[in-house]
Amino acid sequence: MRKTSGRRRSLGPLPWIGPAVLLIALIVLWPVVEMVRSSFLRIRRSGVVRGYNGTDNYERLFDEPDFGQVLWNTAVWVVSVVGITIVLSLALAQLFNQHFPGRRVTRWALIIPWAASVFMTAIVFRWMLHHGYGAINTLLVDLHILDEGRDWLGEPSTAFPWMIAVGVFVSLPFTTYTLLAGLQTIPGEVYEAARMDGASPWRTYLSITLPLLRPAVLVAVVINLINVFNSFPIIWAMTGGGPGYETDTTTTYMYKLKVADIGESAALSVVNFGLVIVLVVVYLRVSRWNREAD
Repeated sequence: MRKTSGRRRSLGPLPWIGPAVLLIALIVLWPVVEMVRSSFLRIRRSGVVRGYNGTDNYERLFDEPDFGQVLWNTAVWVVSVVGITIVLSLALAQLFNQHFPGRRVTRWALIIPWAASVFMTAIVFRWMLHHGYGAINTLLVDLHILDEGRDWLGEPSTAFPWMIAVGVFVSLPFTTYTLLAGLQTIPGEVYEAARMDGASPWRTYLSITLPLLRPAVLVAVVINLINVFNSFPIIWAMTGGGPGYETDTTTTYMYKLKVADIGESAALSVVNFGLVIVLVVVYLRVSRWNREAD
């Protein structure tokens, strides 16, 4: 009798969490299973399955001559965008946590890149960078910094930094507000005690602010890692991964492979999924996320 009542008690939350679990299974788990299954199939461009293909899709993927370059591009893209975003967001969050005239207006202004469509933001920057009539080239020529307009997105050496700049631009709002929320949870008494002990502002920031911001930084970094790694609109709208595959990441390269071989594209999607998981797990291990702040 006790076992029956205990079992009923343990199943009590099921009606409440059941729909959420079912939704996760349908939206997250089922597509992952289908993705893995498709990576072992021979699939025509029309989507017709021709049968089991073993590991041939993975072998062809790893034999692609541009695959190494794409992986390197992805690493540079993720590390640069996430790293620069976190550093700038820390500074902006610290600024917005202070009282100054117009603070409310500047806070609202920061939301604009977040509220706008990422794809449209990338297109606007592509127009601004146009070598003939772009606003940036026009300004630089008028200021006599350049003699003539430059094709910024036509060369990998300049296209990639501009893509990174746009990636940081659209990532700043969420990250800044996440860190700002973390800053506002730090009790003022802690800073007062540090001032009484004679700690300098820089020492206070390193010894108090940053350690107490660890949970907010953790959330910001993990979400940015996932979003930036899987980012498609910025790269596709600005360069299409070109010239050639010089500015492709695994996400845009996956889309290009889909046109030629759906099975190989599915194999890359599995590899991409695994890389994201490994990246997040490594960061959590390195940051010791479950350790309490000192």
